[in-house]
Amino acid sequence: MTSIGILGAGRVGTNLAGQLSAAGHQVTLGGRSPEDTAARTAGLAPRIAFADQRTTAGTADIVINATPGDSSLDRLTDLRTELAGKILIDVSNATRDDGDGLPGGLRYPGSSLAEKLQAALPDTHVVKTLNTMLFMVMTAPETLTTPPTAYLSGDDEHAKRTVTGLLGDLGWQPERIEDLGDITTARATEAMILVVPHILRRHGFKPFAVSLAR
Repeated sequence: MTSIGILGAGRVGTNLAGQLSAAGHQVTLGGRSPEDTAARTAGLAPRIAFADQRTTAGTADIVINATPGDSSLDRLTDLRTELAGKILIDVSNATRDDGDGLPGGLRYPGSSLAEKLQAALPDTHVVKTLNTMLFMVMTAPETLTTPPTAYLSGDDEHAKRTVTGLLGDLGWQPERIEDLGDITTARATEAMILVVPHILRRHGFKPFAVSLAR
């Protein structure tokens, strides 16, 4: 059993919390208001704990960033001490929104949120994954007609192996996990977000992933 802290209590964070808790991990969901989060997610899973984000980051062995990507860098930089020596799984995309609220451009063109986080948190092992799909696919890859791909980017090989194990707990088969290399490769998968708004406008909010076909 691994102690996992999830920063962000929106759809992404709560979805991951429920599945990881069901897989037997000790999960803490960190939001700005733990009481409101607990009330809003009542029934999600009885074993999930709730705390503020600083406590969540400080007490977990592995931390998942599911906060809005446009503000993640400032939020997590402020947690540098709590995140030191830990694996940080970044599933967010940093974008600038169009008028309809959908992503319209990258916040860090020529770089990526994951690279910015790794530079700001040199004592933390950042691993980018699960950012190329709608949130419901993260924990149910088998529901898509075409098997989706989960990409990995990170500088630390042990951290990526650990994250691969957690992906397995979420239902990802090893052959559908693609290790792209070091953290700079995250700029490629983060750029994939630019196709998402066009798909959503045409087909609505239906589960899909941007995947590698062989």
